[in-house]
Amino acid sequence: MKIRNVGDYSHYVGCENRHPLVCVIDYAEVSPVRHCLNNYSIYGIFFHDEAEIDLSYGCGKYDYKKGTVICVAPGQIGGKEDNGEEVMLTGWALLFHPDLLHGTRLEKSIKNYSFFDYRINEALHMTDEEHDILSSLMRQIREELQKKRDELQDSIVVGYIELVLNFCQRFYNRQFVTRKLENSDVLIRFNDLLQHYFEEKQQLALGLPTVQYCADKLCMSANYFGDMFRKMTGSTASEHIRKYVIQLAKNELASGTPIAQVAYELGFEYSQHFSRMFKKQTGMTPSQYCESLRKYSCTVFH
Repeated sequence: MKIRNVGDYSHYVGCENRHPLVCVIDYAEVSPVRHCLNNYSIYGIFFHDEAEIDLSYGCGKYDYKKGTVICVAPGQIGGKEDNGEEVMLTGWALLFHPDLLHGTRLEKSIKNYSFFDYRINEALHMTDEEHDILSSLMRQIREELQKKRDELQDSIVVGYIELVLNFCQRFYNRQFVTRKLENSDVLIRFNDLLQHYFEEKQQLALGLPTVQYCADKLCMSANYFGDMFRKMTGSTASEHIRKYVIQLAKNELASGTPIAQVAYELGFEYSQHFSRMFKKQTGMTPSQYCESLRKYSCTVFH
């Protein structure tokens, strides 16, 4: 089902919609509800008090359990195909249209909340205390929406939404700490992936590996993978790829392989692009690097 505005979803679950751009749904008041696989044109934040549902999200599936928060953004697909089943739910949903944010600080900063780009194995998890805090915020937003509209209501609601998003960001950041062992394994697989990429000469057909390519192979979103790598290493995934490529280049240059051939074999369309990256990473051109190797050899052997 296409969710083009908040009214589409609130109407589907049987909830009264008091504002054209934002709504808060208490599932206890509208249950039972039928499953539905939705194509969203709005933002949505969902969490249930008691639920174990196998949901689709993007390209994968996950178990939607208590303590799990689902965040969707315009252009994303989530939910479960309608099989005629009705489920009893308790919990909350907050949905808001991008137009609500026009002219606000959140309109620009919402792109910084990386968890909206989540995939299946990257769900947000909250403690019981955090669950109670989010539930309280949902009630406060709903109470505000039940008041007579005035010139400040939208600003107040957007402020509440930003607070909810900041709590979700806290859940997101914490997972990089609680998943250190799992993330360390990802870093190992990242290096193995790069090694296999060049050993199989994939660069000749695809060019240099990208962060998006590596994230896809590691079954992650590019945003999540990039955030995880930066928090684990202090560097970016793209920087790691460049350093890996430059080390391969140094090995080839040291063995006497001509610069143009090294550039071609590493997947560069033009040798000038290779030389530019090499100098940016090492502070010298490939020619200067080769010359430094020759001078070193002369110093050692004479």
